[in-house]
Amino acid sequence: MYLAHGITRALAPPVQKFQSSIILKWILGFCWYLLHLVVSLVDMVCFLNHLLLSSIISTGLLRKYQNLKLNNLNCLAIVVDSEEAEDITKTQKLLSWLSSIDVKCITLYDLQGVLKRTIGNDFKSMTNTSLRECKMSKMTVEILSLSDGKEGIAKAANFLISKYMKDDSLRCNGTKPTFSESQVSNALEAIGYKGPDPELLLVYGPARCHLGFPPWRLRYTEIIHMGSLRFMNYGSLARALYDFSKKNQNYGK
Repeated sequence: MYLAHGITRALAPPVQKFQSSIILKWILGFCWYLLHLVVSLVDMVCFLNHLLLSSIISTGLLRKYQNLKLNNLNCLAIVVDSEEAEDITKTQKLLSWLSSIDVKCITLYDLQGVLKRTIGNDFKSMTNTSLRECKMSKMTVEILSLSDGKEGIAKAANFLISKYMKDDSLRCNGTKPTFSESQVSNALEAIGYKGPDPELLLVYGPARCHLGFPPWRLRYTEIIHMGSLRFMNYGSLARALYDFSKKNQNYGK
């Protein structure tokens, strides 16, 4: 009898600890799901607020979004997911909106070169110019893909190496070639791959990144994710451009 009583007392603390750990796990799990619910509700409210404001802007009721002053926007870059870029009408409508807003310079980009094969060929037939830069009535449109970035770097490297090989003083010393950022930039400009640096880049698609847009042109670029191209609207575009027009960019020395 005393032995059984001693065993019961020995087993009691582990059972209590086990029950306490289960209760703690339930409490932590409840807090986690509650936090997740709060974040989801806040995100939904922000999304609905953005959707409502974009719809109001599209109707033209808010005057401040009608006449945009884009003095600090010399070039606008548009990155489109390659799968969504197959819908030509959406991209054409986006370009039409930008033309009406009076954007002077646009760089279109998608990873797989879909825009080159579709809109680029249309521009080429209309303007009889290359696919990389086409001039419309009010704005200049440059169309790029991932191949342009790789090709540009390769040609710039060949350009710099050829200059290095022509310099007898460097070759005779046997020193390894080292190139600065300014030299690479000058080489890209010399071979025609420099292009204007966009102040603003709008990303249309599921990814929240520039999808391989030439990185040497994004040193001072603000990147904004606009969501899917399928659900684009004029209000969200005007709002993004308006918010950018109110910002001041301070360049460090």
